[in-house]
Amino acid sequence: MPEGGASITNSTTDSTAATDSTAAPKTPRTAGGSARRVGLLVTLILGGLTATPPLAMDMYLPALPEVTRSLHAPAATVQLTLTACLAGMALGQLVVGPMSDRWGRRRPLLTGLAVYVVATALCAFAPTVEALVAFRLAQGLAGAAGIVIARAVVRDLYDGVAMARFFSTLMLISGVAPIVAPLIGGQILRVTDWRGVFVVLTVVGALLAVVVWAKLPETLAPADRHAGGVGEALGSMRRLLADRSFAGYLLSGGFAFAALFAYIAASPFVVQEIYGASPQTFSLLFGINSVGLVIVGQINGKVLVGRVRLERVLAVGLAVVIVAATALLLMALGAFGEVGLAPVAVALFVLMSAMGITLPNTQALALMRVKHAAGSASALLGTSSFLIGAIASPLVGIAGEDTAVPMAVVQLAAALVALACFLGLCRPWGTREDGTKDDSVRDDTVREDS
Repeated sequence: MPEGGASITNSTTDSTAATDSTAAPKTPRTAGGSARRVGLLVTLILGGLTATPPLAMDMYLPALPEVTRSLHAPAATVQLTLTACLAGMALGQLVVGPMSDRWGRRRPLLTGLAVYVVATALCAFAPTVEALVAFRLAQGLAGAAGIVIARAVVRDLYDGVAMARFFSTLMLISGVAPIVAPLIGGQILRVTDWRGVFVVLTVVGALLAVVVWAKLPETLAPADRHAGGVGEALGSMRRLLADRSFAGYLLSGGFAFAALFAYIAASPFVVQEIYGASPQTFSLLFGINSVGLVIVGQINGKVLVGRVRLERVLAVGLAVVIVAATALLLMALGAFGEVGLAPVAVALFVLMSAMGITLPNTQALALMRVKHAAGSASALLGTSSFLIGAIASPLVGIAGEDTAVPMAVVQLAAALVALACFLGLCRPWGTREDGTKDDSVRDDTVREDS
């Protein structure tokens, strides 16, 4: 492993490089052009790592109807390929997160990326839908490394409002992936079949692994690493889950994620099979929705954070999701008569845009409550989101391909549960003016027995 990948700056002595590679600042370095350039590079790398889920999921979405025909499998079974990938990403985070607290961020990350590349390549050669489900599970397990460690690195580098703003910045970078991925997927399907999509994903994963190996610094100092084993990791997770507000943000984010993944799993069939759109039209609409998510995420980070309490912003985001899901359900039930694609697309756009203030703020509010064991905290956040999303995905197809009612029901139910968890567990009315709570998790609480 080259030393250049483990140092923050390139123009330092060996001793300074060693110090920088192990002791990351709590706030981003901004003094000097070199630090700014390196900071931008690390930001782009973290954005690429958080883009792993939309790349693995969204580039594949336009091909779902073709996969059903190619592998002679029903739509519900093909949707299990999404569920398997989500479940793998959820379970993998539980393993990789604590590993990164013990051994640092780089080693688990590089190992996970290598396995991800191999599993993605195998997906391209899957002979049956059962084999594809198995390979997608492996892809998700390995891809979890990028997701969980990217969040942990952000917690290593940032705190408070700065962390919330950085999560919104990541929303901008990672939001490009769902915009571009379906468009690329639709164009790939013009010249090859669905297997070509996985070939492209393999190449992208390999390039990301090389950049991480060469350029991403280690951000967790040896003094902050946990020497214990599985028992300590489980203990840290238990203490985190015992914190009522942390659990509330975890569940709120998880069920909001379920509404998002209900859209991801069902929209290819709803837009293409029910409303007759082409794969390219679906890709365009999906990209427009992702633009809405990115724009709202930037409004959150640049305008709202630091001026409005994050709890209030989160409450508004959840309320908007509920309104949009209710409108979708009424349209699916025929309450407004026969509607075309346009009003459904508008409702989906509003729902997706609201995720730009819902998802980053639940993560920021949860991670604000813990400074140490960030890997374990990130693992819990990611695992809950992906597990709940994995459960929601197949539910949208239980009534077949000819109705959008299951999608809308799952989205509305998930949003209502998310709001209930936020109000019941986080109790935002008890928040102080500085955005913290009296029962926040303290450093010594999480580091107990470390």
